Formats: sequence, structure tokens, C-alpha cells
Amino acid sequence: MPRPMQLRIAAVCALALCVAAAFAASASAKGFTATLRVVGAGKEVLAEKEVKTAELAVRTSKQATCFGAGTGGSGKSVLVPGNTALGLLVAGAKSGGKLAPLSITDHFSFGLGLCGIGKSKAKGEASWYVKINHRGTTTGAEKAKIKAGDEVLFDLAPGYPYPDELVVAAPEEATAGVPFTVHVYAYDEKGKRKPVQGAAVTGAIGPTDEQGKVSVTLTKPTALLAGLGEDIPSAAVPVCLAGQCPVGS
Repeated sequence: MPRPMQLRIAAVCALALCVAAAFAASASAKGFTATLRVVGAGKEVLAEKEVKTAELAVRTSKQATCFGAGTGGSGKSVLVPGNTALGLLVAGAKSGGKLAPLSITDHFSFGLGLCGIGKSKAKGEASWYVKINHRGTTTGAEKAKIKAGDEVLFDLAPGYPYPDELVVAAPEEATAGVPFTVHVYAYDEKGKRKPVQGAAVTGAIGPTDEQGKVSVTLTKPTALLAGLGEDIPSAAVPVCLAGQCPVGS
């Protein structure tokens, strides 16, 4: 039989768990901020911004048939949890811009399917590839959970295997006319990082070497970008000069 002290300890632990759960539920209800990046057809960056999450309704589309004939949506509105990759996308699209409209189907019993973001539509072998913190998701975007501060990427991939995601590492501040070193890395589907050779970088004297390094010289505040073939282009990395930073950074 449990002793009184053991019972009291168990009660305290249970109470602590309840409080923690209530706090988490409250935080979820209030929403949080995560970074949303969307790369559409032709490697066009449709969005690269911080978004406040919220549980929102989105209308499904009968024209969302990228999974095959007869797989379009019902046309009804469905609620999407805010703490998911798809929820972040829905929240981001609410402000309009290049993310709207979303083309989503509720045809499948296992969850929602994403066919289009703005004017970028999945066709043929193409599909929307989703990564969270540089790692590919193992579930659909509707069920891929996220938390505050996460980086969520949607990329219209031409097919499988999915392309690598490029990332630029550069100093926050530089001196005008003075060269500095930039590194470019590629993250694969599992989130494994490696240096990238041959990538083009804004302001660089040439492509990156076998260590993913290249020298860059700037004369004005610049947001650095990297690109290489079919790889997903990097997010913009602002470099400031004499305390002046690129517009929008």
C-alpha cells in the first residue's frame, strides 16, 4: 500500500502535469510566431516572412485535382490547426499576396492535400515538398507539428528525389569594399548538411569552392542569395554596411 508521503508526491506531480498541459493549451490557443518560406514555380519566392499562427478555416477546392482525376475537394470549409505547417501556410495566405488562393482537397480520409499556392500549381510529377528546420516532414503538412521559432519551407519540387535546400552563412556586418567569406551549405531531405561547390552567390567573384566558400565584396547593404541548378535557392541573408541594413531586413 502506498505511504502517505508517496501519495502526496504523486498528487503534486499530477498537479504539475495538469498545470503544464493547461499552460501549453493556453499558449497554443494564443498562437505563436514561426518563419514561413514558399518557393513556387520557376523557383519564384512567393513568401519569406514571420507569421503568427492561428486555427483558421480554409475552403477546399473542387479544382484541386493534382492527385488524379476525381480527387478534387468538396468545396466546403475545413478547420486547420494553427500549430502545423499547413496551418502556418493558411495563416500566411490570409494576408493575400502571392500565397492566395490556396488550392486544397479534402477528398482523402487521411487528411488534406495541397495542390496550389497562388499561381503555382502541382502538375504531373511535381508536388509540394515541406521541410521544418531544414528536415523533410514524414507526414502531410496538415499533421506536421511546428513550434515557436521554427522555419517552415514549402517548395514546388519537380519530382522525387527532392532537391537539396541551399543555406547561406555570412556575417551580419561587413565593410564596404572589403572582401569577406561566405559559406553555402545544402541540406538534404533528412536534414544532413554538406558544403556546396559551384553555387552562385550575390556579389561573389565566382562560384563556391569545394568547401562551399567564396569571397564577396559589397558596396552597399545587400541581402545575399545562393542558387545552384535544381536545388532550392537559399533564403535571403542580410549583410549590413556601416550600420545600414538592406531594406526589409
